Amino acid sequence: MSAMKNLIHRLLVFLGVAVLCSYQHTSYGQSALKLEKEIPLPNVKGRVDHLDIDLQDQLIFVAALGNNTVEVVDLRNGKDIHSITALDEPQGVAYLPKHHELFVANGGTGECIFYNAENWQKVASVKYNDDADDVRYDATADLIYVGYGSGGIGIIDAATHRKVSDIPLPAHPESFQLDAKIGKLWVNLPGAGQVAMVDLKSRKIEAQWKRLLPRANFPMAYDPQGHRLMIGYRLPATLKVLDSRTGKELFSSGMVGDADDLYWDEKAQLLLISGGSGSINIFKDEGNNIFKQVTELKTRNGARTSLWVPELRLFILAAREHGDKPAALLVYKVAQ
Repeated sequence: MSAMKNLIHRLLVFLGVAVLCSYQHTSYGQSALKLEKEIPLPNVKGRVDHLDIDLQDQLIFVAALGNNTVEVVDLRNGKDIHSITALDEPQGVAYLPKHHELFVANGGTGECIFYNAENWQKVASVKYNDDADDVRYDATADLIYVGYGSGGIGIIDAATHRKVSDIPLPAHPESFQLDAKIGKLWVNLPGAGQVAMVDLKSRKIEAQWKRLLPRANFPMAYDPQGHRLMIGYRLPATLKVLDSRTGKELFSSGMVGDADDLYWDEKAQLLLISGGSGSINIFKDEGNNIFKQVTELKTRNGARTSLWVPELRLFILAAREHGDKPAALLVYKVAQ
């Protein structure tokens, strides 16, 4: 059995490499994205993970995982203005406007830390066993959801800084999306080769949608109006659109490799994807669950995390240090 698993693993890796090697990085549709500014992150080394924004003050928070810092970037003035240091592989960040605090999930220690967003001093912390990762904030309920460990999503009260509950899972969660209005949460579980749908009231899995190929489902977006999940797989690089109620596949296409963030823009009916193989993809919903790729924009190798800010029509790409180019945020304006 172990030999068979090893063979399957080798096949998946081969397929992933083959797709990356064959993927055509010929730019087109550049008019959809206009590079407004490039904000250097001169002291940031290594991998960059997730981002969030304080819309009122227009500050971007960058989880510089490889640097063990969170960078605070002034979007208006285009400057990196502060570093929160002494972290251990920060992965997820969430700005809490109701409390004017920043929440940081550390993958190395599992510690989740609250910071005062005026002076950046530590206010409180919540500890998980390890690998605290992606974060979602439900502002209406004032609850923070954080994926962690070998299989769980922790729920934290943002006001009291205390654990409320846990959602047990069969593998480590990557990207997840929630719809508090209907009481559902969907989560990518690449280690189990599945997408799970969770009932928020019982906090238990009510459906699991498994597949052998493709694998490595990391980014996810959710369209509440169309009841659709958009999921990015890495092995091989594939976009899947599923019915969020049944898991039925509605659409499939190749896409950029090594994707880590994927966003649905309801206004323009666009799907925006950033991939570490070196490009941004944009797909347009043509109706009847048909998506047409309208943009292939070259960026930098390793630039796979991003932030979509619909209120400002900005797509912000985190580009790690590469060659003689320092780490930077590439700020694009979406034309539509």
